[in-house]
Amino acid sequence: MSRKDRMSGNEAVAYAIKQINPDVMPAFPITPSTEIPQLVSTYIANNEMDTEFIPVESEHSSMSATIGAEAAGARSLTATSSCGLALMWEELLLAASNRMPCVLALVNRTLSGPININCDHSDSMGARDTGWIQIYAENNQEAYDNFIQAYPIAEDRRVHLPVMICQDGFITSHAVQNIELNEDKDVKEFVGEYHPEEFLLNSGNPIAIGPYSISNYAMEARKAQEMAMESSKEVIIEVAQKYRAKFGRGFELFEEYRTEDAEYIMVIMGSAAGTAKQAVDDLREKGVKAGVLKLRVFRPFPAEEIAKALKNAKAVAIMERTESYNGHGGPLCSEIRAGLFEHKVYVEAVCYTYGLAGRDFTVDHVYDIFKELYEIINSKKDYKQHRYINLRTKEEI
Repeated sequence: MSRKDRMSGNEAVAYAIKQINPDVMPAFPITPSTEIPQLVSTYIANNEMDTEFIPVESEHSSMSATIGAEAAGARSLTATSSCGLALMWEELLLAASNRMPCVLALVNRTLSGPININCDHSDSMGARDTGWIQIYAENNQEAYDNFIQAYPIAEDRRVHLPVMICQDGFITSHAVQNIELNEDKDVKEFVGEYHPEEFLLNSGNPIAIGPYSISNYAMEARKAQEMAMESSKEVIIEVAQKYRAKFGRGFELFEEYRTEDAEYIMVIMGSAAGTAKQAVDDLREKGVKAGVLKLRVFRPFPAEEIAKALKNAKAVAIMERTESYNGHGGPLCSEIRAGLFEHKVYVEAVCYTYGLAGRDFTVDHVYDIFKELYEIINSKKDYKQHRYINLRTKEEI
């Protein structure tokens, strides 16, 4: 059973945390994720949950405390955004390499500079190679559903890696939307109790966490971590299927929207997927065979599955909400193109950078992108493979 409510994305994630009732939550405030620890601490003060909340002096400390609590055998989490995630950088790597199945609620916000507090994906994309599983939400409902699935993924014996649950700052974190909430008992049953096999406070089986690894062992540890990341794909799919069977919502690695016969497909992550879907519906009414592939899971990267989904398209627009400063697109573009090549899928793929630092992205922009894809295929002219959307002209600057 579920009940209908209205919540912001931050409220939805905080409510999921209340229902899960983890053991420890260290946190330090930063816009736009501040409401999550604020709401959790309010739930605790009202005796609605018994999580141990630890106010700390920085985001580096919050992730350090999260790792320490997890190492001691406690189900742990924290929340942050932007520069807070950057301050955690060292600890993100330690959490993953020490195989700590903790969870981070990340509210995506651009990294400085120039200083800006609005949404793009530069924070999480910057952390893409730290060894964390990354799952993205289009809307508040998905932010809630994704968070409930995080611990069953992280704590699976085949995985034992930390999970980053991402949602777009302000666009979903602060916007109020209709949402379906699961019953508390159903969430607890789905997530289950945490029973770690090894932990520091187990006096009967003393272990060391984070020892110095000499060259003879460090490479094997990295390979084991990589194997766990590869295994997590299967676990993510299994957990998503169980969640959908129990609650009737959600999808697995990505969502394919009207792609069955699509000749032109837009690949996109996060809240802008809703804009793309609306534009595709409009274009379908005009006879344009357009579709959207909304990526849910960025780590592990589903290269083979994406290549299979795109193999019948004539052209693909790959949408980046970050900038890699490499002259030919961002991380999503690089990885999709590499995946297409590896799996021998030869389709025109154009990279578009959009929405940096909260810049508007509208259905009109989507119309224009699909028009460009059509012209690229039918005009046979050379085209620029990396371009910006909604960029001010030189005359306006």
